[in-house]
Amino acid sequence: MQKTKLVNWLAAASILGAGALASAPAMAVKVGPVDDPLGVVKINKGQPITIGAYYVISGPDTALGLDSKRAEEVYFKQIGNQIAGHPIRFIVEDDGCNAEGGQTAGTKLAANQQIVGVLGGACSSATTAAAPILWKQGMVNICTACTAPRLTAADRSADFAGFARTIYSDAEQAKGDANWMFNVQKWKTAATIHDGSPYAQQLVAEFKTNFEKVGGKVVAAEAVSPTDVDMRPVLTRVAAAKPDVVYYPVFVAAGGHITRQAGETAGLTKNLIGGGSMMTKDIITASGAAAKGFRITFPDVSKEAMGKDYPKLVAEYKAMFGEAPIQGFHAQAYDGAKLLVMAIEKVAVKDKDGNTYIGRKALRDAVFNMPEFEGMSGPIKCDANGQCGKFKFAAYEFTNADASTFDIGVNPKKIYPTK
Repeated sequence: MQKTKLVNWLAAASILGAGALASAPAMAVKVGPVDDPLGVVKINKGQPITIGAYYVISGPDTALGLDSKRAEEVYFKQIGNQIAGHPIRFIVEDDGCNAEGGQTAGTKLAANQQIVGVLGGACSSATTAAAPILWKQGMVNICTACTAPRLTAADRSADFAGFARTIYSDAEQAKGDANWMFNVQKWKTAATIHDGSPYAQQLVAEFKTNFEKVGGKVVAAEAVSPTDVDMRPVLTRVAAAKPDVVYYPVFVAAGGHITRQAGETAGLTKNLIGGGSMMTKDIITASGAAAKGFRITFPDVSKEAMGKDYPKLVAEYKAMFGEAPIQGFHAQAYDGAKLLVMAIEKVAVKDKDGNTYIGRKALRDAVFNMPEFEGMSGPIKCDANGQCGKFKFAAYEFTNADASTFDIGVNPKKIYPTK
């Protein structure tokens, strides 16, 4: 098939949706022994299989992306840095945890036709921009820390037909948050603050729906910019509404300013709750003394709640990088890398000369149809919309304002569930 025809077919598939793939074999691309409607990647004997990734690896949210990247490197080392008899080449682009960075990173990765599949991102804003760009080139994308509900919603755009994730959806996070705040903490009114990102905006919207469903009331809904420094006007308005709790699942920079300045705002509740983006020592640094007593909701990452081999992941992480995991989504990243590698090995075809061929649609389908396996974060099995990971609710509280004491389970310690 000529390149122009392939690009045109991909554009049509994007418009018609994943269902358009059903008619693709009539236009199949044949390279060596493999036919595939989205194209075939040929890896010559002795050459590497290339895996791409995009994560935030600079700026205030670096820990979120670097933690995921490191966990994937742990997995690659465990399998001898080889897939189907080929060495692994791992290319990581910095997406800056924003839409512009996601578009740039996605474009760079999509331009490299030797990339078989892509891991990432960690931020929903970057992923929302990057995933459609990758899919237009037939590249499957497995996200490991982006949680915005729209990404795996039943009515999501066909531009995301090649997107799956091993992280949970915030549709589930919001249910857990609402239940814990209303039924366990007995907070009847709440205020929300988001930063305009798909992650925060969709999460607080889902929270409002679920909090009101269980009987609560959202008495104030505010928004800030990720670059805002003075949060006092917003916090003053929130205080005037007299909420029992303030819920702000934003990123580190804005979250630190809110946490510090909340203590300086007259009449504001001390019940401050953040989200998973703040599970890092950097929020302690950003919040200063106000970090002590600050709470976040997060998946349960205690040893008892994780996969049976999770302690081995932590031990190897420490051995490779000289420190314990620096954020909370390394298990999902490990699982994403494993899912992609398992799918590659399932569809890889060798010829008599030792060259390997990987069909792009075949790889996408293998990811989505992989039998359930026990991951580091728990059972992994993708549904038709690419949701592969599950959510187990927990709440954590920072016990010390010294960033060097960050240790998930200790500082912050898990305060719910207690067993």
